Amino acid sequence: QLQASGGGLVQPGGSLRLSCAASGFTLAYSTIGWFRQAPGKEREWISGMRRNDGRSYYTDSVKGRFTITRDTAKNTVYLQMNSLQPEDTAVYYCASGDRTILSTMRMVRGYDYWGQGTQVTVSS
Repeated sequence: QLQASGGGLVQPGGSLRLSCAASGFTLAYSTIGWFRQAPGKEREWISGMRRNDGRSYYTDSVKGRFTITRDTAKNTVYLQMNSLQPEDTAVYYCASGDRTILSTMRMVRGYDYWGQGTQVTVSS
């Protein structure tokens, strides 16, 4: 089971840290993906951490602003989001799977378990 949290309302230029806590399995053995879905749009992959080696990946629109990290002791993955902009407004989801090739890590169908989503709103 995955539990996403940390969303909220933030002004443009602000920061938030999302958490994705796992129970019942070890996150480090899974590939974790962060996705977001804005109203009227498809769910899009924004970041991922590959299982075992922990290599991280980002979509271009968040590269340099978002950072994915993993705390193995807490069995939690984080998404630190800086320099947030209104276009980052969306429901954010974390998901776990076993894909290790980036092209498949970017796919919604590449994941087996999903968190419930947390709303991020960037507005002044």
